[in-house]
Amino acid sequence: MELSLIQQISIYALPVIFAITVHEAAHGYAARHFGDMTAAAAGRITLNPLKHIDPIGTVLVPLLSMLVGGILFGWAKPVPVDFSRLRHPKRDMLWVAAAGPGSNLVMALFWAVVYKMAATMPESFVLPMALMAKAGIMINVVLMVLNLLPLPPLDGGRIAVSLLPHPYAWQFAKLERYGFIILIVLLFTGILGKILWPFVNAAMAAISWLFS
Repeated sequence: MELSLIQQISIYALPVIFAITVHEAAHGYAARHFGDMTAAAAGRITLNPLKHIDPIGTVLVPLLSMLVGGILFGWAKPVPVDFSRLRHPKRDMLWVAAAGPGSNLVMALFWAVVYKMAATMPESFVLPMALMAKAGIMINVVLMVLNLLPLPPLDGGRIAVSLLPHPYAWQFAKLERYGFIILIVLLFTGILGKILWPFVNAAMAAISWLFS
């Protein structure tokens, strides 16, 4: 089924905003739980999307990536976290970082439930809700897998820093200054898609099996 750009935006807008907002808020909640109040003081522990939206990363880049195809790519304003304020900085970093992808997994399962329930809705809602739910599953799975890539400053990079022995962890953390550049290069060369799609497809297959 071919959808116009307006229809695609209508279907993807809510899942994208919801996915990014909850992802960032989850980092803030986890940081506060483990002792860092930086995000709370900045008013970033909220589900208000206006607090997290980056006009370029949350709106323009996802639109462009959707138009050219491939991996739906984007970002929000990062929630400020001062890892030195965590009660156990190196250990707790893992849980703060993992909270974002973990929230995307929960949301992917939520949208899978919506997809199952769509068939029971009034006929005029069945197709729009099913399409939005499929978009929600895909967006959250892609965000989860992308953010688990072991490259600082992605969440997977911070998880790797937390797990590596101290001498290797701090050396690996130095990659963060180049992380975004590396990510953009991987995206536009097509390498990022080749790395991520097998994991995305495996996660989608697992969710499909779970809700079959």
